[in-house]
Amino acid sequence: MSTDTKPNTFFIDEREIDIRPGETIFNAARRLDIKLPHLCYSPKPGYRPDGNCRVCMVEVEGERVLAASCIRTPTPGMKVKTETERATTARRMVAELLMADQPDQAHAHDPDSELWKIAKRQKIEPGRFPKREPIKVPVPDRSHVAMAVNLDACIHCNLCVRACREVQVNDVIGMAGRGHHEQIVFDFNDPMGASTCVACGECVQACPTGALMPSTMVNENNVYKGKPDRTVDSVCPYCGVGCQLTYQIKDEKIVAVSGRDGPANENRLCVKGRFGFDYVHNKQRLLKPMIRKEGVPKVPHELIDPGNPWTHFREATWEEALDRAAGGLKKIRDRDGPRSLAGFGSAKGSNEEAYLFQKLVRTGFGSNNVDHCTRLCHASSVAALLEGVGSAAVTATFNECKNSDLIIVIGANPTENHPVAATFFKQAAKHGAKLVVMDPRGQALKRHAWKMMQFKNGADVAMLNAMLNVIVEEKLYDQQYIQTYVEGFDAWKENIKDFTPEEMAPICGIEADTLREVARAYARAESAIIFWGMGVSQHTHGTDNARCLIALSLITGQIGRPGTGLHPLRGQNNVQGASDAGLIPMFFPDYKSVENPEIRAQYEKAWGVKLDPKRGKTVVEIMDAVHAGEIKGMYIEGENPAMSDPDLNHAREALAHLEHLVVQDLFLTETAVYADVVLPASGWPEKDGTVTNTNRQVQMGRQALPLPGDTRHDLWIIQEIANRMGCGWTYKHVSEVFTEMASMMPALANISWDRVEREDAVTYPTDGPDQPGRDVVFDQGFPRPGGFAKLVATKIQPPDEVPDAEYPFILSTGRQLEHWHTGSMTRRAEVLDAIEPNASAQLSRGTIVKLGIQPGDMVRVTTRRGVVELAARQDDAVPDGVVFIPFAYVEAAANLLTNPKLDPFGKIPEFKFCAAKVEAVDPMTRVAAE
Repeated sequence: MSTDTKPNTFFIDEREIDIRPGETIFNAARRLDIKLPHLCYSPKPGYRPDGNCRVCMVEVEGERVLAASCIRTPTPGMKVKTETERATTARRMVAELLMADQPDQAHAHDPDSELWKIAKRQKIEPGRFPKREPIKVPVPDRSHVAMAVNLDACIHCNLCVRACREVQVNDVIGMAGRGHHEQIVFDFNDPMGASTCVACGECVQACPTGALMPSTMVNENNVYKGKPDRTVDSVCPYCGVGCQLTYQIKDEKIVAVSGRDGPANENRLCVKGRFGFDYVHNKQRLLKPMIRKEGVPKVPHELIDPGNPWTHFREATWEEALDRAAGGLKKIRDRDGPRSLAGFGSAKGSNEEAYLFQKLVRTGFGSNNVDHCTRLCHASSVAALLEGVGSAAVTATFNECKNSDLIIVIGANPTENHPVAATFFKQAAKHGAKLVVMDPRGQALKRHAWKMMQFKNGADVAMLNAMLNVIVEEKLYDQQYIQTYVEGFDAWKENIKDFTPEEMAPICGIEADTLREVARAYARAESAIIFWGMGVSQHTHGTDNARCLIALSLITGQIGRPGTGLHPLRGQNNVQGASDAGLIPMFFPDYKSVENPEIRAQYEKAWGVKLDPKRGKTVVEIMDAVHAGEIKGMYIEGENPAMSDPDLNHAREALAHLEHLVVQDLFLTETAVYADVVLPASGWPEKDGTVTNTNRQVQMGRQALPLPGDTRHDLWIIQEIANRMGCGWTYKHVSEVFTEMASMMPALANISWDRVEREDAVTYPTDGPDQPGRDVVFDQGFPRPGGFAKLVATKIQPPDEVPDAEYPFILSTGRQLEHWHTGSMTRRAEVLDAIEPNASAQLSRGTIVKLGIQPGDMVRVTTRRGVVELAARQDDAVPDGVVFIPFAYVEAAANLLTNPKLDPFGKIPEFKFCAAKVEAVDPMTRVAAE
């Protein structure tokens, strides 16, 4: 072999290899399939090497001491030896010393850990070196419901510290003490369960010894329960981030979950994704079809024990249940016409289920009365984006924040609602990006912010238009970009003149100087990106809020380039895909108008039926139509409007009023209580199918578990209902549904079922079957007439209902970290419900003092629509005069209180603002009432 030195190469075990910028010897060796041991380093995204464990030592020719390969970078001509006696002896000695203090293998917390694997590969037999004295062995810590802490196995590698501080950026874990007293600590040496740990479990996934373990994997004595029988790769069933994960399965049950290197999560998970998996095994799971008993009435607000539905329902065979379900719907359709029926599909299911469900409503029911939860989360964002840029999806993935100089997060609380996405925001801020958080509530993300703009509830337009005014008046806009890609600027500019920072500051509560400073920073940034959540969209002026954000991006040219763009953070795991697939009343798949004759003709030809030329009703409109006697039958698949709709008195009375209701779900939800037929569905880990996350990434979910009891796959159920209504479908596999769906959706061009199955995730749009998808879009114009984006002027409009003497508080609702949506899944996940078991009204310190109560005392929250009683929780992020209530708790359902008034464009209710009254509950009064 030639040893002539070439520029920019070096040698590992006499094999020449190129030098890559920033690459260490360790990672270069892996390219040659040389697997050096590692403990303090994780070769996964986000982890930097530390070089403290010394099990990866190699010999470098001409150097006196061995080198830690994980931190050493090569130089041209360097000659590295990995298998010399000196290097292998040193590595073996380090491992043997580390093993000396480990629990023996029979009592190990994880005998399959990286440390034990190294010991086995090197044939190390512990025992040659003395163990530490028993009095110095750290005691176990089982204070956390999700994780077991056993520091007797800790080797001080610091991986958990980096996992917490640098990957998830939660800053809970650290090192304390010196010498033999040094140890891992949580916060100020608190028990893990009493610390500020958010249970993301990144430390557990990183730990190489079993010192940190999922509680499900060890017994009460902290001994390993045994290796899983098999693993299955899939996607998280919760929020719109779309984290890829691996189910670990033992005895046909999921026992643990680990993160995978998916494009959206890079191995990371949050508490829901990692520990919220056992809802599918909950004892309340529906296992048989059920039919309402004869003579049992539907009573609004009646609560039925989900574990004992037999007071109101009886078991049925699938044949009887399907005949009854479809027969009731068909009878109403034939008697009262197609528009007398409606369907709610689900953003918790697959793209294929969403496509088939909307096709059933349109071809089997005969109308466009189909909707799902997008109407309750980002409908106004979709309306504004379609109007402004011609597309309802994000213009850039959230990962693009790594290329941003300035990041705006407005009306979103990603550390709780999109925790893995939040890790990328926090990392970007640590690396120098200016993070601007805009929200009426304070939040954990503000700790990382350059500016925290805590504006007044409902004053989004005032604040954003003031920033736009600064950019226009100071001529900070991108004139060339506007001339090339934007229409309507001159007329729009006239509207913005009156929104000066000085005029808007008293309205929005942000000082004029701050408005100017942030506006200038955004306009002058090389690359700036905007993220928003339901705090922007869930208002009667939600579409105007989004129009302002679109204007910010367009007039500054902060779109279409790396690190720029507009990104509404989607709420549920498939709300993007379900909307793309046409599960909305005004659009066919791919956002094609149902009222356009040419488009409708294409679908009529493809589906072989005449289609309704009139757009259908939205979620809240459907409930109004039930009260009006227009809609008499419904099919609800995987949605829970008896908890998620605004003004639940109105919604529940509508459900009870229906002549015929079919509910398809995992549990006897609050909605299923009103059903005539209940069909037991499949959980996400029990089926195959694709989902599309907030990043436009189409990802593959794979069946990991057999169907329990007499449940059936959702696709099978939908097809059986359809065929009983005369549709004549013959789909034999989910891939056939995907292929048909993709053929009718240009956005999915070049994305086949086989490709998604092979690659796990494909971002749309993609320019070819072998081309990667495009993370950033609109670099050369927009999918609108002439390729121009459109500016739309906005004006200040107050919320529909403002505080007054009788109702002096502002009520806002939303989600929380541990629970998701209506709680039908997370409250049946043991760990999640144990962490956050009770409903609470989150109030400021000042409000609690004013009410004369203590945190934990009961309060009564009343609006013009209803009343709930729940415990007060002190939250200094909530402004005085505001009460925030999560909506996942049936025992204190926040949506009994919320205002159903709709945004005129997106038809979304005003969940984020209504007038309320908050009072202390006299314990004696409460006892008497009970």
